Amino acid sequence: MARAEEYADEYRGRLHDLSWFMRVLNESIARRANAEDKVRGRFWEGRFKSQALLDEQALLAAMSYVDLNPVRAGVCEGLEDSTHTSIARRLSQPQEETTATQVGDALPEREDDRPPLLLQKTNTDAPTDPAIISGVFNSEVLREERVLRSLQPAPLMPFDGTGRFEAGIPFSWPDYVELTQTLGRCVHPTKRGRIPEGTPKLLQRLGIGTEAFIAHAFDLFHSFGSAIGAPASLVDLAARRQCQYLRGIRTARDMFGQDLLAAS
Repeated sequence: MARAEEYADEYRGRLHDLSWFMRVLNESIARRANAEDKVRGRFWEGRFKSQALLDEQALLAAMSYVDLNPVRAGVCEGLEDSTHTSIARRLSQPQEETTATQVGDALPEREDDRPPLLLQKTNTDAPTDPAIISGVFNSEVLREERVLRSLQPAPLMPFDGTGRFEAGIPFSWPDYVELTQTLGRCVHPTKRGRIPEGTPKLLQRLGIGTEAFIAHAFDLFHSFGSAIGAPASLVDLAARRQCQYLRGIRTARDMFGQDLLAAS
């Protein structure tokens, strides 16, 4: 009898324990997700990773890695044929919708961090009732899927080779297209290993060698640890973290050049 009372007290305590509820909820979700993915372990383990992009070199490497994944895998022939990539979406749009420099002073410059709303497309199906719009973002009540589907998707961040705009990718759009098309020819399964004769302008500006960039571009996230960047950026981060070593420094020297470290 005494043992039963102890069990009752234990389970009564669990019923109003939020931490215990979240533990049980997470466990059930993890078991179902693991069964679907045919993996074992904690739910977040190996599924999602976050790596800081410390500088323009890291940003360029990450963007090209994502945009060229379908080409490298042989899923599509060219960049414009890929699905679920930003570059395919940009190539399907008029060029003026993808570059900040072509809208001039219409976008806020770097001292103003407002988002580039003028680049957003008009969605005629979006709800116009302020009560509906406000409720979607401010209410804790779940909204109908119909309302959520009608919301306007976030615009792609514009390219800005001038560096004038805070909310802009600090590269020229034509230069980025040239780079990805060049790399696409190099990494395509039927043309793998082909090294271009000339160095794309974007790599020239950032001081990156073409062969080294191609050699390391597609094991990028495995070669670095919690941060990706040029040697100088990794050394600076290590100093701020008060640690002696960050994973990826050797790859950074091979990929982005040791001259960047010396310049610091």
